[in-house]
Amino acid sequence: MQIKEIAIKPLSLAWQKVQDYKMLVKFRLSMTVVFSSVMAYLIADTGPVNWVALAILASGGFLVTGAANALNQVLEKDYDRLMKRTANRPVAAGRMKMSEAVMSAGLMSLFGITLLALFNPWTAFFGTFALVSYAFLYTPMKRLSPSAVVVGAVPGALPTLIGCVAAQGELTALGLSLFALQFFWQFPHFWSIGWLGYEDYAKAGYRLMPEREGQRGRSIRMQAFVYTLFLLPVSATPYLLGETGPVSLVIVLAVTLGYIYFGWNFFKAGGRKPALGLMFYSFIYIPASLIAFFADKL
Repeated sequence: MQIKEIAIKPLSLAWQKVQDYKMLVKFRLSMTVVFSSVMAYLIADTGPVNWVALAILASGGFLVTGAANALNQVLEKDYDRLMKRTANRPVAAGRMKMSEAVMSAGLMSLFGITLLALFNPWTAFFGTFALVSYAFLYTPMKRLSPSAVVVGAVPGALPTLIGCVAAQGELTALGLSLFALQFFWQFPHFWSIGWLGYEDYAKAGYRLMPEREGQRGRSIRMQAFVYTLFLLPVSATPYLLGETGPVSLVIVLAVTLGYIYFGWNFFKAGGRKPALGLMFYSFIYIPASLIAFFADKL
């Protein structure tokens, strides 16, 4: 029995370390970032699919995103301990030393930016800008002002722009239109999450939502709805630029109308159920739109 326990313990510790690193880089979130960047690359690319380039883009994007998330957890470790959903993160829980997390972030950023630089300077620049603005602008601003949401929406939307400049080698109208799509999408997405987690955020001293009830709370719900309206012209822009066809136009406009419906419902009714509806629909919106654009190109 003792020999068996001795054999199992290292495996258990190794598995825990793997899980800790998955939490450190926010694995699922990082994979959604990679998805957006890869899909934007495929939409913008005009030749046959270069699988090596896709692998480099995905790896570089994942490493840069993981580095930003690791730095975020280092900077917020004392506040993460105060919230239920973040208290078990490895740095906050004390399972990982800050030095290890910082070293990991440094290595990931170094290799990630290097991989992105293999495409062109624009790709490396936007990857670096996303990392720095997320970790060192958005992260500290979360405790100061709801304006942090606007600041955070910029690095949050850069994956699509990075994918486009990796494929096209320059800033183009298509890249900016996909950036705008992901930029405006984030506000209803985040306000619904902020609404649902208001008590947890307030406990940790975050000021991402000034209030949940009253006039200011209604103002936040109104903003969530208004930003869904902005997506109507933005979602039609790739078609108007001649980059995509009528099939994706119809699909993406229909998906956008669904987002507007959930945004309106959240604005009018407030409460947990409408916020959940808007949040879950927001998870569908970007993947559905990007897949439609790419499928129409095929």
